[in-house]
Amino acid sequence: MNEAGVPAGRVLVLDDEADIRAMLQRFLTAQGFEVRTVRSGAQLDQQLERQPWDLLLLDLMLPGESGLAICRRLRAQGQTIPILMLTARGNPADRVLGLETGADDYLPKPFVPSELLARVRAMLRRQGMLSRQAETAVAPALLRFGPYRFDLRRQELWKGEEPVEITTAEMRLLGALGATPNRPVSRLALLERAHGRDHDAHIRSIDVQVLRLRQLVEADVAAPRHIRTIWGLGYMLLAEPDA
Repeated sequence: MNEAGVPAGRVLVLDDEADIRAMLQRFLTAQGFEVRTVRSGAQLDQQLERQPWDLLLLDLMLPGESGLAICRRLRAQGQTIPILMLTARGNPADRVLGLETGADDYLPKPFVPSELLARVRAMLRRQGMLSRQAETAVAPALLRFGPYRFDLRRQELWKGEEPVEITTAEMRLLGALGATPNRPVSRLALLERAHGRDHDAHIRSIDVQVLRLRQLVEADVAAPRHIRTIWGLGYMLLAEPDA
């Protein structure tokens, strides 16, 4: 926790060894992180659905679904959480395979806790930089989609020359989509953009919010033209800069 009581980051740990899970939870919690441990891919999926996490520590050698298989599956689903893979196998070929599968970094066991901490902090810094770059590479202040004109700065939506009545929640979601138009945005990213990192909403609730927004701006909700579903990734607003 920092001086404001905010965790240094939210870390998920997936390892089938109870002593490793306990050690990592004690150590990282003492360093100011919020930590949750799980022992299977199914439990991991539940945690990823419930709330946002900043980093995943993933054991390579797991019974059932392996760490490599889990990593590959998460990336195929569009999950962008940074993954630090932990393994007792120090073979360079395993390291390359893990990175090619979608892991962001690799740390062999046994590891020195201080090195783990340095890797975690470095990964979170990189992720923070990437997030800021994505947020600053935003769309123009005005966007147009179909008959609608959206002013991101003033948070106003117009249809032709008439203002559109829109709820605060709908406006936040539209702003979250409009921050990076024509680019897929994951459900988790939409929740964080619209409601902040400390939201307690279920990640799938974004589907209901998108449906309500579509009912407002789409002529045919069953065949949306402006707010597209990107299967396995999330949603995307198709819009153009408005002069």
